[in-house]
Amino acid sequence: EPVLVSGTDGVGTKLKIAFAMEKHDTIGIDAVAMCVNDVLAQGAEPLVFLDYVAQGKTRPEVVEAIVSGVAEGCRQAGCALVGGETAEMPGMYGDGEYDIAGYTTGVVEKSKLIDGTRVKVGDVLVGIASTGVHSNGFSLVRKIFSDNELDLHKASPEFGTDEPLGLVALTPTRIYVKQVLDVIGQLDVHGVAHITGGGYDENIPRILQEGQGIEVYEGSWEILPIFHFLEKYGMIPHREMFNIFNMGIGMVLAMDAVQAGEAIDILAQHGDKAAVIGKVTDKPGVNII
Repeated sequence: EPVLVSGTDGVGTKLKIAFAMEKHDTIGIDAVAMCVNDVLAQGAEPLVFLDYVAQGKTRPEVVEAIVSGVAEGCRQAGCALVGGETAEMPGMYGDGEYDIAGYTTGVVEKSKLIDGTRVKVGDVLVGIASTGVHSNGFSLVRKIFSDNELDLHKASPEFGTDEPLGLVALTPTRIYVKQVLDVIGQLDVHGVAHITGGGYDENIPRILQEGQGIEVYEGSWEILPIFHFLEKYGMIPHREMFNIFNMGIGMVLAMDAVQAGEAIDILAQHGDKAAVIGKVTDKPGVNII
């Protein structure tokens, strides 16, 4: 018996960076990612996607760039872009500004629905690498950039790349659909957490039972340079970073330890770095070691 799972989300203030950089062709990937990764957390395969784009004054070339990103996101997620809405609202948005939101519906067999009820003490957490900040925490990111008078159009030597800071920040959210469905299809995954706003503290506990907690082993994966950069320039307490950002892990799968190696291999075949980053314990709370 199939169950429909729906999700809707926006991209948030990451859009402000896109406006500043005048780069609009990846923000649609973020809109798709935020929705499809959420329904994926229930084990659902996204089938359709709809978008909503609102501008103060319609600029066709900007809409075209945004929608090209949405189409690319749908290709990555394997779902159909079945429709959308564009709205022109003078006075609502500043010159060159817009908003975008998305909606997806996915399907999963009721017997295969992942709702966290099978997560058990001793399960390991397989973390899948993120591409960067993804689409959360950008009000803080922008504040750090402006407080330190950082130029978005200039490269920072701290990233070891000549890419401007603004483009590093705009790196699109990773879409995990095909690779995680592959893992779910071959192995017994007990819980899936999409690491979005609220970081580890708010997202991973959603898959736990009462009385359960998690231990996360810092150092078992790469914390990307952007996070070290934000921590340093924002003077953010290290532990607090895990309560705001994904810190280099975009998705977490809870499963039996004996299957973790195989899961990591399957993910590697899709081009994803993954690692065992922690385990489920009988002590409530999120303990980062």
